[in-house]
Amino acid sequence: MIPWQDHRARLLAAVRRLDAVELPLAEARGAVLADDVRTAHPVPLFDNSAMDGFAVRRSEAGVDARLLVVGDVAAGSSEDPPFGTGEAVRIMTGAPVPTSADAIVPIEKVRTGPTDSEPTGVDELPARIEILEEPKPGAHIRRRGEDTPEGEVAVPAGVELTPWRLAAVASAGHGRVSAIRRPRVAVVSTGSELVPAGQELRRGQIPESNSVLLAAALAADGLQIADVSWFRDEDGEELARHVRALAEQDLADAVVVSGGASVGAFDVAKHALAPLGVRFEKVGIQPGKPQGFGVVGERLPVFCLPGNPVAVAVCYELFVRPPLRTMAGRSDLFRPTVQRRARAAWTCPVGRAQALPAVMDEWTVAPASAGGSGSHLVVSLARAHDLAIVPADVERVHEGDEIEVMVLS
Repeated sequence: MIPWQDHRARLLAAVRRLDAVELPLAEARGAVLADDVRTAHPVPLFDNSAMDGFAVRRSEAGVDARLLVVGDVAAGSSEDPPFGTGEAVRIMTGAPVPTSADAIVPIEKVRTGPTDSEPTGVDELPARIEILEEPKPGAHIRRRGEDTPEGEVAVPAGVELTPWRLAAVASAGHGRVSAIRRPRVAVVSTGSELVPAGQELRRGQIPESNSVLLAAALAADGLQIADVSWFRDEDGEELARHVRALAEQDLADAVVVSGGASVGAFDVAKHALAPLGVRFEKVGIQPGKPQGFGVVGERLPVFCLPGNPVAVAVCYELFVRPPLRTMAGRSDLFRPTVQRRARAAWTCPVGRAQALPAVMDEWTVAPASAGGSGSHLVVSLARAHDLAIVPADVERVHEGDEIEVMVLS
């Protein structure tokens, strides 16, 4: 057996970042930015008002000052109305500040009206205003380039394009970005015992859940599902042809196969894919000892996982997710980890590390299943939010022992 960390390192070394593509912003959420996005213009592009109010000369806007309102500037207007001594211009938030103004008085800080009566409302341009509070120098004016000058990096390469970052890209003057192409991943389940979930079962049959798990995990990680297929144990030739076609016709960037990776007489993945260059070996982890990996056709990484659902869940997190994130251009390959105290005692496999679906609170961690760490205990996944990682030299975890926990949610 090889240590699980060495197996993961080999997988990471075998994959490469995919090429960049141009995407409109509406399609770029969740992708990784390939190049720095620089501002195409200063942000803001022009001096504009931060408030609905009145543009004034501050020297004339002392308390009780009365000014004639001689113009109106709405957001989006290109007008620059001049005004003279004793005058002001009404202005809306975001509108360009008139050249004659050096401060904005918010509408709440004036009394408006044809006379000194109650306000006439914001929809009607008042004849005059009376200042209730003197503005500070430059009050409520957003200056040109105050956020970011022209040519500055607005969003750096290598980060995920979140909604906030996409807004920054748009504000910087760009409608498209260069982003790393999302990997297209084909999902393959194997096993003659499998039937689609929800169908009636007969003796020897079980619901097929691995493709459901893998497709959902891939989608949650922002990856594309290229194909989902299922092969019986006797369909080795068909499985080999399918994987060759995915490589030769450039239909996928990676393949994840569940089941048939062990040493059984009917382990279809091993018999079908080893001739294509997939190497099968034993990895020092529970669950997930039988593993396979290879690059088919010099371009298509193929990950072969055990068939037990808990093993599939664990192996996806440890061995599939990090390489796929490498291909997607991400720098944050691994889940965060924390330290917790064992809430109860449990046994560990001899000579293998343990990755145990677990639940934790602020101080402690415990197995998600009361039935132990078997890879068949799939319903326990519904209760698990984390993985307890126990080193290979630990034969038993005692209550109170410090445990490394991989945080999955």
